[in-house]
Amino acid sequence: MIAERVGRRLGSPVASSAPLSGGSICRAFEMRLEDGRHLFAKQLDDAHPELFGAEAESLRWLALAGSVPFPAVLESAPDLLVLSWAPSGEPGPAAAERFGHDLALLHRSGAPGLGAAWPGFAGPILLDNAARGNWPAFFAETRILPCLRLARDRGGVTAAEARAVERAVLRLPALAGAAEPPSRLHGDLWSGNLLWDRDRVWLVDPAAYGGNRETDLGLLRLFGAPHLERIVAAYEESWPLPPGWRERQGLHQLHPLLVHAALFGGGYGRWAAEVARAYG
Repeated sequence: MIAERVGRRLGSPVASSAPLSGGSICRAFEMRLEDGRHLFAKQLDDAHPELFGAEAESLRWLALAGSVPFPAVLESAPDLLVLSWAPSGEPGPAAAERFGHDLALLHRSGAPGLGAAWPGFAGPILLDNAARGNWPAFFAETRILPCLRLARDRGGVTAAEARAVERAVLRLPALAGAAEPPSRLHGDLWSGNLLWDRDRVWLVDPAAYGGNRETDLGLLRLFGAPHLERIVAAYEESWPLPPGWRERQGLHQLHPLLVHAALFGGGYGRWAAEVARAYG
């Protein structure tokens, strides 16, 4: 059993364990150990052998910035990840404002280069995190085009929709805006990965790498987030975004839309094509 395994690995028996809903890929549990520790554990049979290791490395690297709070990694195995429990509650404006400042600090802490030393994942989809010469090339070659091919192979996008995305990719170097040093990105910053405490926002489920900070903001906006404009205003107080960033948000949203098209089909391929056609 998962609880017995966690107890052995952490040196204290599990006093209570309850399954959690909401995850679309892994089994998740809230646990309390007899020594008082409060844990989150997730488990996946037949997981990619580097999936949980990449998440653990992401969490450790992001936490080094000392900005946004992240749960601590307590145990990582090919099919199991155990973290300290992160608090969660109702979204509030004060926490949103603090999060905007924290996120700017996280991004500004920087990265050694584009990509990361560990592989990237979008859910179960393996992503190349090897560096490229510049951000447009990195984003096109490791994020947009591989996920477009996968979505097309799985029937999530039509040939016409794929051509629309490919045209936008060709224009990416001209549309990308002024180059900046790589930022330290969460990499999967949708609202479901924000846990609202009373005065702060915690982040979970990262797929971290060095990239363009507008990418995190684009995903945060794609599916909506509570108090989003307050978050953005506080972010810009700490670190103003480059001119034209709002007009570029769709470019940064192409990758997550194509991931969804590959995983879920439905209307995500059409949505990606509509976004792409706004850029050429």
